[in-house]
Amino acid sequence: MSAFPDPFSPESAPPPPPGSDATALRVVSPGAVPASAAARAFNLQLTRIDKLKAQLAELDALAQSHRVELHRWVAPLQQRQRERMHEVAQALAGHLQGKALSRLQQETATELLCQLAQALADEGDTAMAALHDQHSRLTLAQKKQAAADALRARLEAVLGEPLADTDADASMEELLRAGMERLRTSRDEEQERRRAKGQARKARQKPGAEQAKAQAQQEDAETQLRTLFRQLASALHPDREPDAQERLRKTALMSEANAAYARKDLVTLMQIQLRAELADPAAVSRMADDRLAALTLLLKQQVAGLERERAARQQRLAGEFDLPPGQATNPNTLRHHLLAQVDELEAAVAQLERDLEQVQEPAGLKRWLNAQREQRSRPAQVRTDRDPDDYV
Repeated sequence: MSAFPDPFSPESAPPPPPGSDATALRVVSPGAVPASAAARAFNLQLTRIDKLKAQLAELDALAQSHRVELHRWVAPLQQRQRERMHEVAQALAGHLQGKALSRLQQETATELLCQLAQALADEGDTAMAALHDQHSRLTLAQKKQAAADALRARLEAVLGEPLADTDADASMEELLRAGMERLRTSRDEEQERRRAKGQARKARQKPGAEQAKAQAQQEDAETQLRTLFRQLASALHPDREPDAQERLRKTALMSEANAAYARKDLVTLMQIQLRAELADPAAVSRMADDRLAALTLLLKQQVAGLERERAARQQRLAGEFDLPPGQATNPNTLRHHLLAQVDELEAAVAQLERDLEQVQEPAGLKRWLNAQREQRSRPAQVRTDRDPDDYV
């Protein structure tokens, strides 16, 4: 297997759009005058925003690259595995039509056939679904309904109430959706009760000096954000532009500004202001420290939002690529997991090919079925030559 490319290499990462760096908005002190504490704090948050946005772009590039590698290495092996499973199932079905097998061998062959057919049917193989139902005491539909009923019972036990909004024959996916929605609702209701209780407690308390200062700074920040957006909306309103081409440009900028204001994205609003030539690039360097402090508060909130987005995206990718719990989504973990997937699939395909070779002839089939039955009845072996710390 050849080496996997590094998705974080400069060749893999998409180049940032021109003028997209938040640090282009930083405060620059004139001459040799040292920057004030407010200016340094403002510049620091801009740097953090650039870093987080770069990390999000890297995650996107990593995901795209890994999907290509999965298609290249894993998909062909999965197809070979399905083909061998199909062939083994068909071979078992053919032998079950004869009378050469003992009762125990027939039961073992039927059980193995149904397992293979069900696994393939779950991936959309209708022929295997029919073959399963032909040999199984319970049809796939009956098995799915039994599993759904068991899931409903577990969910209702956790929730402490029935899932009243779901049909009696709801699928497992529908039950999971309904259960998770009910859990989210319960969690949101509890959070709202705690929030209301906290607000009521704060309302009974007189705000201290620090709290009053923080509240005033937050109000100042919101006012500056709103003022900036209104200035953009006034200057970029497309209905006031007679030139058709310029109207299209302003429409695009206004749409971008609306989205940025909705998520309180100060950086993007300031960048739009510069791109539309509505502000002096050096104007931020002339701001008073109290105004910079208010804008820095908005930047800190934006940093917190980007950090939440990064964590959520890492979690989504970990789920998509089936990473073990607790593993971060990065090139090393994805590469190691991919190598493990390939090794596991290659071993599974090799075993299926050996199985297929044995089940072709009656004598080999009997030996194989006896071995399978013995393996299934054998208790799991626990190694006693390992130190307990090895499992920590």
